[in-house]
Amino acid sequence: MAERTVAVLAGGLSHERDVSLRSGRRLSVALRDAGLTVQEWDTDASLIGRLREQRPDAAVVALHGGEGENGSVQTVLEMFGIPFVGTHSQGCRRAWDKPIAKALVSGAGFATPDWFVLPHSTFRELGAQSVLDAMVERLGLPLILKPDQGGSALGAQVVRDAAELPTAMVGCFAYGDTVLAERFIDGTEVAVTVVEGADGPEALPAVEIVPENGVYDYTSRYTAGLTDFFTPARLDADAEKAVGELAIGAHRTLGLRDISRTDAIVAADGTVHFLEVNSSPGLTETSTVPMALEAAGTSLGKVFDELIGRAAGRGTA
Repeated sequence: MAERTVAVLAGGLSHERDVSLRSGRRLSVALRDAGLTVQEWDTDASLIGRLREQRPDAAVVALHGGEGENGSVQTVLEMFGIPFVGTHSQGCRRAWDKPIAKALVSGAGFATPDWFVLPHSTFRELGAQSVLDAMVERLGLPLILKPDQGGSALGAQVVRDAAELPTAMVGCFAYGDTVLAERFIDGTEVAVTVVEGADGPEALPAVEIVPENGVYDYTSRYTAGLTDFFTPARLDADAEKAVGELAIGAHRTLGLRDISRTDAIVAADGTVHFLEVNSSPGLTETSTVPMALEAAGTSLGKVFDELIGRAAGRGTA
């Protein structure tokens, strides 16, 4: 592997640029420690020229949000025939759209909180208050609002009082034109990493997430000390098995590849609810994937070294 040149794609222009740069830097260090030749490329207007002129043996997409997760950059890599670690463009698009992902995973037999998806135009044309009243009547309170596309919990807000809804909606629409309103499930929040190996996808130990303010928002995700993590999660044997089965099921149902992270809630009655899945999960010092890898007795560099080898071996298929 030391003879291969690997391009780590990070940065970009999404709201999650800073997180992506942090993930890219950490991954690059881990890969160099594993003996690989690594180039760190910001994903900007220079990317096409670099792909043409320098043409790496493989790429790793360490982008978060926007083009890094919606399949756009993956499509460009596919166009140039560059092997890359991660999900192909079609799978990325399925995972990126939260309502589509929820519908597909629900159709595969897994639980997910009840939800509605409404564009901004619906509130404007039918009357915002009337639509909000109907939403609360159907889903109840508390509920969580989030953009239908996006990551890092940007724009996501838990609403416990109906009077908070208008302000929460404005905050959510700042990150997208369509809102996903979801019944809030109180329980144990977990993140489950899935890594593919020679024997297929494997679920790593679940990471339990306990944010200081009770909500795992952007600040809680990326500010050290604001969230407590327990790896493995403090679950009984049945729940531990169920969250692993859910993560693998979501990975397969959505057609993901190499590595993914599924977010879920284990309710008080033991039901495991699918929330969303990330096809390009964070790799920062506060991200759950490195925690899961360590708990599984491996490391970021070792796993991605192996994934790069698999990507190079399969080529652009």
